[in-house]
Amino acid sequence: MNVSLNPQISSISLNMPAEKLPGSSEGGVNFGKAVSKSLRDANEHQNEANMSISDLLSGKSQDVNSVIASVAKADMSFKLLVGVRNKLVEAYKETMKTQL
Repeated sequence: MNVSLNPQISSISLNMPAEKLPGSSEGGVNFGKAVSKSLRDANEHQNEANMSISDLLSGKSQDVNSVIASVAKADMSFKLLVGVRNKLVEAYKETMKTQL
């Protein structure tokens, strides 16, 4: 699924290529690599938003729509990461409640 906020801004791609896990005969996504990639992408979006805000405030750019779109993109990627983190914490807590 591709999400496009503004045609002048590149779209966010939510498709991740499936990679084989070591020792696995079936194809699957390596969770650690997927999380690392998501963190890098969210950081990149945040840096782009900060740069666009700085450019707008310094007068290098006059396009308010692209600034708003880049900030919204950074906000959505951060909220997604926080949601995934919350689900992981919940799963960890449930696992710790399990009695052996």
